[in-house]
Amino acid sequence: MMARARAQASARGGTQFLDPAVLARISNLELLSRTVVDGFLTGLHRSPYLGFSTDFAEHRQYMPGDDVRLIDWKLFARSDRHYIKLFEAETNTNFMVLLDVSASMSYGSHEVTKLDYARYLAACLTFFSHRQRDRVGLVTFDQEIVKYVPPSMKRMDTILHVLDQAEAGRAGSLKEPAMQMAELLGRKGIVVVISDFYEDPDTVLAAIAPLRGRGHDVIVFHVMDPAELGFPFDQPSGFEDLETGEQIPVIPNRLKDDYIRLVKNHLAELERRFTDNRIDYTLLDTSKPLDLALFQYLLAREHSSRKR
Repeated sequence: MMARARAQASARGGTQFLDPAVLARISNLELLSRTVVDGFLTGLHRSPYLGFSTDFAEHRQYMPGDDVRLIDWKLFARSDRHYIKLFEAETNTNFMVLLDVSASMSYGSHEVTKLDYARYLAACLTFFSHRQRDRVGLVTFDQEIVKYVPPSMKRMDTILHVLDQAEAGRAGSLKEPAMQMAELLGRKGIVVVISDFYEDPDTVLAAIAPLRGRGHDVIVFHVMDPAELGFPFDQPSGFEDLETGEQIPVIPNRLKDDYIRLVKNHLAELERRFTDNRIDYTLLDTSKPLDLALFQYLLAREHSSRKR
């Protein structure tokens, strides 16, 4: 599986990731995240986008696995020790993922549910940040915090285990978990929120505002299934609300235009409100590769590092 994964990534020039349906066949989240992140970094080195800010910050002693190209050979000549150069966006920070595991995240019209896609994304982002020597942490939530892994440089295995065991269950609400996290996260850092945001934009912004207000750089990934975005249904059927269990009979050709209009308005309003509050927002279709998500994260992180 690993060889086939690398072959497909290589065939795309290192700039595109595997189809999520292919990723779903990789049962080990560490292997999955390593495969995706390695392909992403390879793609960056082959492209004009070389990554983070080039503003020098400090030296750190060389560790096995570090890129030898970052060794400061002039300092080696003076000290007879290997040190690498760290740049502004590569210095340690707290990196926290807030992952929605509410019932609506269990929906999927193809091989990958929204929760599956969100777990892959959380694993990749965390693995990526862990490689940057960040302190990484994780929260899973529905209407309250389900699991909490505090930020640390030593808990990557724990995070992957929690992600592997994550299941969609109860109805969700962002407000209470986000307020709790605003209290728990004392040190300023990067907070990534991954959710389908099935709440009113005012409610969503009121929930996330305390995190932004405490100085965290907040990055939002809005995970949606392609069927939720395009409403491809054409046969009368009963539609069930996964959070409440309520069932509604629907004749799709009578509702499709109204549905799509409401979804577009909801997405546009969320994007506008997030942008107005200096929160980076990316909409993700669960049928698409993860390269957009990681590249948007890298850009957001570089932007935030230059503000510091």
